[in-house]
Amino acid sequence: MSTPTGKPTTGPFEKTAGWLDWYTAPSKPKFQVPAGSVDAHCHVFGPGAEFPYAPERKYTPCDASKAQLFALRDHLGFSRNVIVQATCHGADNRALVDALQSSNGKARGVATVKRSISDEELQQLHDAGVRGVRFNFVKRLVDFTPKDELMEIAGRIAKLGWHVVIYFEAVDLPELWDFFTALPTTVVVDHMGRPDVSKPVDGPEFALFEKFMREHDNVWSKVSCPERLSVAGPKALDGEQSAYRDVVPFARRIVEQFPDRVLWGTDWPHPNLKDHMPDDGLLVDFIPHIATTPELQEKLLVTNPMKLYWPEEV
Repeated sequence: MSTPTGKPTTGPFEKTAGWLDWYTAPSKPKFQVPAGSVDAHCHVFGPGAEFPYAPERKYTPCDASKAQLFALRDHLGFSRNVIVQATCHGADNRALVDALQSSNGKARGVATVKRSISDEELQQLHDAGVRGVRFNFVKRLVDFTPKDELMEIAGRIAKLGWHVVIYFEAVDLPELWDFFTALPTTVVVDHMGRPDVSKPVDGPEFALFEKFMREHDNVWSKVSCPERLSVAGPKALDGEQSAYRDVVPFARRIVEQFPDRVLWGTDWPHPNLKDHMPDDGLLVDFIPHIATTPELQEKLLVTNPMKLYWPEEV
């Protein structure tokens, strides 16, 4: 495994102190993903000289370009990407759109938009490959947006056949429940709602998330980002155990209960990690521990993301 190397942020920007950069040379995964697999959660940062970071951002990352993302896609064995607008770019989706338009149809996008966006601008995003909007409720990353504004946006994007991606932390699900269940679209939850994996998988907190999915068949979940959730960390104890082994029971349960409503992604280039920077090859090797059969792997990596992001090809 290589070590992170310092990467610049171009333009008039200085990286956040202590920022961890992504690995330049991730390992080659032992697990070979199925043909046509989709990395359904990743980002691009800048480059800042070309696509400036938002004035209201809570962090300034290193640059992470579309070319570097597509090189990682090929290295890991994936065929397509779903690129999610990074909070450091706010509602300026130019870097995202540029990546989509440069992908030769191999990428779709999830944008961040404001109430003031016009129907014409929404159509332009759609034509570029955007198929969803992200609503972020993680308070340390974004400022609060009124729920009536978000609901208005959801109603408008529903007409385009888009979905809403929600990012929140497990402790906040009770207070957000009524809003989430009123959304008029497919709803995709980032990273299983960030469960506290030091708590029991059978405990009340995760049971509430399972109930959320069980009672609302429009709710999907990404079973991604074990590196954000794990207490155990990336070290596997033996050949039978996965890196981030304490996350496995949570993700496996969601995959097995809701096999037609799960997605997976690398989260490259892994913004705002404080503890360690994951090897993307190891993250791919996490997959067979949570999707334990070829049938589940095919649904997680190919069937489900294609149905959601490229339905015209299904």
